[in-house]
Amino acid sequence: MSDEHAIRRAVAASLRRQLGQSSSRPIIDETDVNAVPEGSTLPVPPDALVTPLARTAALMRRVTLTEAARPAPAPGTQLVVALGADHGGYPLKEAIKADLQSHYTVVDCGAHSTDSVDYPDFALAVAEMVANGRAWRGIMIDGAGIGSCMVANKVPGVRAALCYDNATAVNSREHNDANVLTLGAGLIGTALAKQIVEVWLKTAFGGGRHAKRVDKIIAVEKKYRA
Repeated sequence: MSDEHAIRRAVAASLRRQLGQSSSRPIIDETDVNAVPEGSTLPVPPDALVTPLARTAALMRRVTLTEAARPAPAPGTQLVVALGADHGGYPLKEAIKADLQSHYTVVDCGAHSTDSVDYPDFALAVAEMVANGRAWRGIMIDGAGIGSCMVANKVPGVRAALCYDNATAVNSREHNDANVLTLGAGLIGTALAKQIVEVWLKTAFGGGRHAKRVDKIIAVEKKYRA
């Protein structure tokens, strides 16, 4: 075994230990990036770890790291929806959860009462579940929905949309492929909120001309993440 290969294995093992991941999780390092032609595309397997040096090398060599699509769930498998709220959104969360549970697997990220809490903690929990693939979609509720939307959109891979009627719910999915929905419990009633959730979850991404624009959103994120 060459010294270079031994160093790569040691770095990979150290990275796995730091991140608490299984040794079977794939790692993309700078050697993988340097192995493809400059200006080309490097597919990244689902759940792969991309090292900081790999991202730097990709930036320097204009290599686009494209994350492979996750496999579609098996027929009959319930999709997972991550659901969260702060104290102001807690009652609406509970009402929405009761409806969702008959059609989806719901992961309740809290809060679990009306005791005062900080919405960023719960918005982050919902967004991270979507970003790492543990949830298909995420829904977060606070007083106005604005702060939670800001938090969720800081998480790479998340496109959060604040929706306040059926039209914005359709637009956010069809045009923007939003994967996190935020709602303002102080701005809309329970009946409307339930309609928005149903429409948002059932509306497919339109693709076509919209796909090019979503790709540009992703490119902006990757530029600053790198």
